[in-house]
Amino acid sequence: MDLPQSYHNFADQRSWLGIAHFGDVASNLLFAIAGLWGLLSLSRKPSRVTFVDPRERWPYLVLFCGLLLTAFGSSYYHLAPDNARLVWDRLPMTMVFMPLVAAVIAERISVRVGVWLLPLLTAVGIASVLLWRVSALHGAGDLRFYSAVQVYAVLILPAVLLLPPRYTRGSDFAVVFFLYVLAKITEIADHQIFSWGRIVSGHTLKHLAAGAAGFWILRMLQKRQPIQSQ
Repeated sequence: MDLPQSYHNFADQRSWLGIAHFGDVASNLLFAIAGLWGLLSLSRKPSRVTFVDPRERWPYLVLFCGLLLTAFGSSYYHLAPDNARLVWDRLPMTMVFMPLVAAVIAERISVRVGVWLLPLLTAVGIASVLLWRVSALHGAGDLRFYSAVQVYAVLILPAVLLLPPRYTRGSDFAVVFFLYVLAKITEIADHQIFSWGRIVSGHTLKHLAAGAAGFWILRMLQKRQPIQSQ
C-alpha cells in the first residue's frame, strides 16, 4: 500500500518571490521558530522551564530539535514534492511525536521508563519511515508500520493523560492533541479549503496548526509548576 502520485498534488501550486509552492514552504517557518525557541529556552541558564527531575528535559530537547529539522525537511519536500523527498519530511516529524510520548510517560508513569524509552521510541519512528522508503524502492511501498506508529502514538497520549499529573497545566496536552487532530483534518481537506476563495490551502493550515502545537508545548513548559511544590 504505497502512496499514489496524486498525494503530492497539493492544492496551492502558486509561486511567490521565486519560491515554488510558496504557501506550503513558507508555513514551515513556524516549525523553525518553535523549535529554535524551545531549544534556547531549555538551554538557557537560568531557565524559565523547571523539571522535578532534570532527566525529564531530554524528551523535550529531542522534540524541539525535531521541530527545527521538520522546518528544513518539509520545506525541501514541498519545493518539489515526490516520494524521495517525502522521506526528509517524515523523518524529523517522528522526532516530534515519539519524544512527546516519552515525555508524557516520564511525567505520568516513571521518569526512568520515559527516559529509557526515548531513544527506543525515536528509533522506532525513524525505522517506520525508512522501512516505507526501502519497500517503495523495491516496488512495494508499505505504509502500514508508519501508519501504525502514528496511530498508536496518538492513542497513547490521551490514555496516559488519565494518570495523575506531576505538574499543573495538564490540560495543555489536550490542546496539543486538538491541534494535531485539526492539522490532520485540514491536511485531508487540502483542496476543499483552498477552493473557498483560493486564499490558503488546507495543507498550509496543517503546518500552521502543527507549528502552533509546538508553541503550545513550550508555553506549557514555561507556565507549569510541580504540583508537589504548591
